[in-house]
Amino acid sequence: MIKDVSDFKLMPSPIPDSCWYSNLRTVLPKKVWDALRKDAYAKADGRCMICGRPAKRLEAHEDWIYDEENAVQKLGSILALCHDCHSVIHIGRTQLMGDEDRAIKHFCKVNQCSYSDYVRALGFANEKHARLNKVNEWKLDVSLIIELLEGSKD
Repeated sequence: MIKDVSDFKLMPSPIPDSCWYSNLRTVLPKKVWDALRKDAYAKADGRCMICGRPAKRLEAHEDWIYDEENAVQKLGSILALCHDCHSVIHIGRTQLMGDEDRAIKHFCKVNQCSYSDYVRALGFANEKHARLNKVNEWKLDVSLIIELLEGSKD
């Protein structure tokens, strides 16, 4: 039975080409990025925030929300993920690294779906990527960083 992509817990998450190679880790002072990612790790309590699997090493993922109408790229959250979930989210990079088969297996396991469901989800992600690339310049909204930093002081 083919599932609707909106039912999936784990999806490839395209970012516009103009935003590639730009991330909080590289633009924030190390001390600030470390505070943000460690806060996400603490909230995750040693488990991937998508699949729930215990992980010795979690990876911080910036979850961006794109308002295509207003051309705003907004930081939605910072998630602590296992390597396999992070690889699915960044499937384009994973493909370039030659590890797509492992990511596909993980996608299907987490979403309890078939390979054809994966292909449909990838097509959906590729369509979104094409739409996001139609925006010439994204305005950046990182107001969540202030909220997270203020919350970590409590």
